[in-house]
Amino acid sequence: MIQVEGISKEYKQFTRSPGIIGSMKNLLSREHTLLKAVNEISFSIEKGEAVGYLGPNGAGKSTMIKMLTGILVPTSGTITVNNLVPHKHRKEIAKKVGIVFGQRSQLWWDLPVEDSFELHRRIYNIQDIDYRKNMNIFLELLNLKEFITQPVRQLSLGQRMRAEIGLALLHNPDIVFLDEPTIGLDVIAKDNIRSFIKQMNRERKVSILLTSHDLKDIEEICPRMLIVNKGELIFDGTVDHLKSSLSSGKIITIEFASNPGEYVALENAELIADQGIRKTFKIDKGLDSAIDFVQSVSKRYPIKDFILQDSDIEDIIRRYYRSLEDDNNNELTKQERLSVI
Repeated sequence: MIQVEGISKEYKQFTRSPGIIGSMKNLLSREHTLLKAVNEISFSIEKGEAVGYLGPNGAGKSTMIKMLTGILVPTSGTITVNNLVPHKHRKEIAKKVGIVFGQRSQLWWDLPVEDSFELHRRIYNIQDIDYRKNMNIFLELLNLKEFITQPVRQLSLGQRMRAEIGLALLHNPDIVFLDEPTIGLDVIAKDNIRSFIKQMNRERKVSILLTSHDLKDIEEICPRMLIVNKGELIFDGTVDHLKSSLSSGKIITIEFASNPGEYVALENAELIADQGIRKTFKIDKGLDSAIDFVQSVSKRYPIKDFILQDSDIEDIIRRYYRSLEDDNNNELTKQERLSVI
């Protein structure tokens, strides 16, 4: 479906000399340095896969998506999407992909939502039977019927994003690129959009490449994760693998039979939340068993119930980014970085 082999993208960054003499020099000769936004990245995505594409700001995520959609031409390496080279076959690629940008709209601002869908149908020459089938699905699953006749400018952000995702899937694309699809949305709106994306991925086998700073999007939608940093691919694997490899401990919430007080001293545990009879602890990963920990607590304080969780995914990713700044990690080759975990 998607094959990326040794892709690099370089930009010329012109340097400016200070002062009047420097300005005159800039007019006569322009010096520049090469900035590598993407540096020899390789990966593949199969049909029906949902893959998260993560990285800090400036890591090259948007540059990669622009190359995959044919907007940018790579400096070196090869990309094929559905066996087509994106920048050489932009029209053919456009028929096979859907794109959602959380901060940009494909909807016409002053027109009713249904007019944007009708225009999209004509641009992509969608057959009437396919159009009606998809619209019926989207009206129900995305609940578009409540605002389908309203101008886009009157919609809330959550309503607009539901319409954007429906529009991106209207022409039955094989691949959907999602760039921050839940940015700025409330919890309910995020859950609805995540559920819809997962359903389309499961039922239609639509391949998904998702970039998001909300790691719950990645955790709930994408079993596989690609992490980039400074233009290089530093991790390619499952979310579960990353969590099991980097998780620094377990989170245990204990509901006591009565409030044991504000200062509960428990060995090898850190109190991270206190709600009276409900207290949340973080325990070291090296403990033989979390159950043993709970049993040891119950010998000192009567407990009613407990909940065991892994460390939060955001905390895991945050520590992984920080580990890359360590002097030892900075000296590793790219291949060694990929095998650290």
